[in-house]
Amino acid sequence: MFFETEKNDHGLARPPFKSCVVPRTIGWLSTLSPDGIPNLAPYSQFTNLTFDPPYVAISINQGNLANRKDTVNNIEQTGEFVHNMVTYDLREAMNITAAAFPPGADEFKEAGLEKAPSVLVKPWRVAASPVQLECIYFQTIRLPGNGRVGTADIIIGKVVGIHIKDEFITPDGKIDILALKPLARLGYSDYTTVDRVFEIAPHSLKGDTSDLRLGLEGAAGSMPKL
Repeated sequence: MFFETEKNDHGLARPPFKSCVVPRTIGWLSTLSPDGIPNLAPYSQFTNLTFDPPYVAISINQGNLANRKDTVNNIEQTGEFVHNMVTYDLREAMNITAAAFPPGADEFKEAGLEKAPSVLVKPWRVAASPVQLECIYFQTIRLPGNGRVGTADIIIGKVVGIHIKDEFITPDGKIDILALKPLARLGYSDYTTVDRVFEIAPHSLKGDTSDLRLGLEGAAGSMPKL
């Protein structure tokens, strides 16, 4: 099949686009309002952008009333946020924090989640999350959209600190992804988790793959300078 997105004439019972870009990391973002009120919400349009230094980006669509989300307002006004990895064991708590709580609600309390202090930024971390990224705000790119929720704010943040629970680090210095069981978004109301890992060795026409490996692993500070 083929359809033009502007015409939206796919003829399917369910919209297919979000199932064409999968799986997607869930950006579970904790922020503070300017008044110090904690906020926690998940967003499925989240990714890393680069690694030296590390940046991440989150695309956050407007609400049903064409309002910008609390997460966007908090990040822009305070300049800080934390990404908390969502695992299979945290799926129900994450789902609770996705609800449209009124401004001023503490989603940590609503989901029964313990808070942990950050080191370099003020927003709380989800204590049960095995990996957290402390971030400072860099830039917003606003994408115009159709209807009330189509417009999106792309938040770019610089990662200044990373927490990894020691029990999820293998003896050879890798993160144990299978033990973590990170959760990812698919389309519709579907999710998936990582239950299989395999390696594909990098290929180089020149035969030397050392630079490729450094890039694939995100080896900050060790890439050759131009």
